[in-house]
Amino acid sequence: MSNTPSPGQECSPNDPHQSDRKGDWWDDFYADRSKKTPPFFGTAPDENLAEWVNSDSALKRGAALDIGCGNGRNAVLLARVGFEVLGVDYSQAAITWATQRASEAGVSLDLRHSSVFDLNIAPATYELVYDSGCFHHLAPQQREAYVQLVWAALKPGGHFGLVCFSPEGGSGLSDQQVLEGKTLGGGLGYTEAALRDLWGPSFRIHSLRQMRTHARDSGLFGQSFLWCMLAQKPVSATA
Repeated sequence: MSNTPSPGQECSPNDPHQSDRKGDWWDDFYADRSKKTPPFFGTAPDENLAEWVNSDSALKRGAALDIGCGNGRNAVLLARVGFEVLGVDYSQAAITWATQRASEAGVSLDLRHSSVFDLNIAPATYELVYDSGCFHHLAPQQREAYVQLVWAALKPGGHFGLVCFSPEGGSGLSDQQVLEGKTLGGGLGYTEAALRDLWGPSFRIHSLRQMRTHARDSGLFGQSFLWCMLAQKPVSATA
């Protein structure tokens, strides 16, 4: 099990069965940049996202939703390659940092301090929904609602990008242990089969692989205990 913090944060921390890392915990985490040096505190975007936007012509430019945007490192990349980005994070400290990052990068981001479940998302709005580190902070009973939220937010043919813990990166807790202990232990790890079972019925999964490890000076973020998934809402689907 990895002790490295998640590259994202909780999506809806008011759920009683979710992690004990509430909004103030994440505010303290993002505000204290001097003592903690997780690699996702840098400016480097996820290696898989960089690969997708630079090599996959199927990723149509348009509106993008970055769920659990943190300090904005992935949102900045998306804006640079032509997306109109809405970034949402439950931590105000993260949003403040992302605002600074956007200004330094010379890009425009729409940044919201909110749970993604509290956003009023119009159906079929986004060409791309991206989640780097939010999904594995959801309690078991929130998963289906989250799949439905992502599916409804995407335009037909739109893509969903996910980065989440593999079993090696997660807490090792079972769903039953989460429900009984009312904690995620820092985040849940998923097997490939579990991800396919959850997302496969609604989406066409184009790619599901481990993130490639990158050195911190490489210009990309990469850790092998994370899954990277790229999926697509069927073109024939109605919003």
